[in-house]
Amino acid sequence: MTLPPGLLISAPASGTGKTTVTLGLLATFRAQGLTVQPFKSGPDYIDPAFHAAAAGRPSVNLDSWAMAPGRIAALAGAAVGADLILAEGSMGLYDGVAKPGEAGSGASADVAALMGWPVVVVLDVSGQAQTAAAVALGMQGYRPGVTLAGVILNKVASPRHEALVRAGMEAAGIKVLGALPRQASITLPERHLGLVQAEELPRLQEILAEVGAFLAAHCDLPALLASARVGSGPQASASPVPVPGERIALARDGAFSFVYPHVLADWRAQGATILPFSPLADEAPDPSATACWLPGGYPELHAAKLAGCEGFRNGLTAFATTRPVHGECGGYMALGQGLVAADGTRHRMAGLLGLETNFAKRKMHLGYRLARIAVPVTGFEIGTQLRGHEFHYATILSQPDAPLAEVADATGTPVAETGSYRQMLAGGLVSGTFFHLIACASPHTSGEPA
Repeated sequence: MTLPPGLLISAPASGTGKTTVTLGLLATFRAQGLTVQPFKSGPDYIDPAFHAAAAGRPSVNLDSWAMAPGRIAALAGAAVGADLILAEGSMGLYDGVAKPGEAGSGASADVAALMGWPVVVVLDVSGQAQTAAAVALGMQGYRPGVTLAGVILNKVASPRHEALVRAGMEAAGIKVLGALPRQASITLPERHLGLVQAEELPRLQEILAEVGAFLAAHCDLPALLASARVGSGPQASASPVPVPGERIALARDGAFSFVYPHVLADWRAQGATILPFSPLADEAPDPSATACWLPGGYPELHAAKLAGCEGFRNGLTAFATTRPVHGECGGYMALGQGLVAADGTRHRMAGLLGLETNFAKRKMHLGYRLARIAVPVTGFEIGTQLRGHEFHYATILSQPDAPLAEVADATGTPVAETGSYRQMLAGGLVSGTFFHLIACASPHTSGEPA
């Protein structure tokens, strides 16, 4: 498997402009006629949708805590036939958990080192000049095996400011690949879980064109292309997520949209047919489906509308009597009895589980999760260990059903969000978790959640 040359776009911290730079480069290289394959390091649903819109091909998540090296290499195969790889990091370049997982700590640097992709560091140089070079120099030498291609300076205040920062970089031997002046007009709207979803922005293609033109005007595109490298990478190995059924009814709309492309690809590769339906449009699961999957998303923003969707609720209830139904995070909340929205109003949900959640009393739940399944569910045997992540602000008011799994965070500390399940009299099984599935744990993983 021969991959094209690649770069990983990272930064010292979140909020420095990684996504804007990544989208701008994807858009401008695509406008030049290049085929660019995007990737996202770490657990993220929202950024990859923007990547796909900019690149014209699906973006794939690569996660060093949840995925084994061979799995990462296999997923990188999505780039075969492309001219260039652009992977976007998460948080700061070296930020990860304290206890390593399958291939590392979840840090973007793990992916860069594993795949041999040089790193382009986006530096917010607000309020500093030559000191920015010290930051870049520290990032360059922090970890053997990670190579810096150079830096793109962001939020440059003036030509004089740029000259001072460039002087520091030259003295440190750091290549400057671009300098972006402050431009408030190029921003993407956000909400509590990150950016507003790509499909909700009617002007998205115009925004991407603007960002692409902005990057093209202020970056050395030939130097960026020349910096990309073909990495050796580990031997690719397939370890797909088991398929929950031959025909999977998949909730898919503005309330339920957090689905990893690699999970759907795994299911299709195993012969499954995906049957999308929209709960917000009051649609029920396809009656020919053999399993139903409700992904995460933003049911809290649509709770009132979901409460009035009798066709969805009745159809889902009928489906669940004889077949498996599973919900992740927002999908799990939608399977419960009720959801209290941010304004304090309680809205009726599907009622298939006893779960009651409250979004008015917000508390962030964030982190990797290792779960050991306690009951055969959605294609998994008892004892199967799953790796995933949790990110939500909902508070559990009541979770009376039997626990679905033993769940621990990345340090091995048990967490209360075990998920739950309910066996239906006619043979169906309804289950849900607050963690989003990324991958199955490798056989070498300990039998205890860790």
